[in-house]
Parts: sequence; structure tokens; C-alpha cells
Amino acid sequence: MRIYVGNLPYDCSEDDLKEIFGDFTVASAKLITDRDTGRSKGFGFIDIESNEEGQKAIDELDKKEFSGRPLTVNEARPREDAPRGGNRRFR
Repeated sequence: MRIYVGNLPYDCSEDDLKEIFGDFTVASAKLITDRDTGRSKGFGFIDIESNEEGQKAIDELDKKEFSGRPLTVNEARPREDAPRGGNRRFR
């Protein structure tokens, strides 16, 4: 199960993200960063092999405080193909 984790502090690292999910079997963790600055965008994704364990992680960690911020933890949804930024006048 792929899990979205939001409202992370901007100084959060992938190791911090893995630590938040330390009680669960994490297959992978990916912190989303700005391409130009390398700084965290405040969200990331965790992959947990079992859907049952993934749901348990969501139930336990959603709204849990981390570095003074309540986390947003839910099942990741597929990305929608929407136009990204830029000047739409020339499309």
C-alpha cells in the first residue's frame, strides 16, 4: 500500500520519514523535494507491503504530532493529469 504523508516540517529527511513509521514494515520511503533547492516540499510517500499493516499505520499516525505539526496520513491516490503551471495563454 502506498501512503501519503503530509504536513511534514521542511527540514524533514527520508530517515525521519522512516522513523515516523518505525513500528511498521516499510518497503520504501520517498520525501518529495524541490528540484531547484533540494528542500523538502513538506510531503512524501511510504510503501508498506501489506494493505492491512498500511491501514493500521494510517489509523495510528493520521493527526499524530511530529515536530509540533499534526501529520496528514492517508492512502495515496493516483496523480491526476492536470496542466502544470506556466503561461496557459500559449496552449
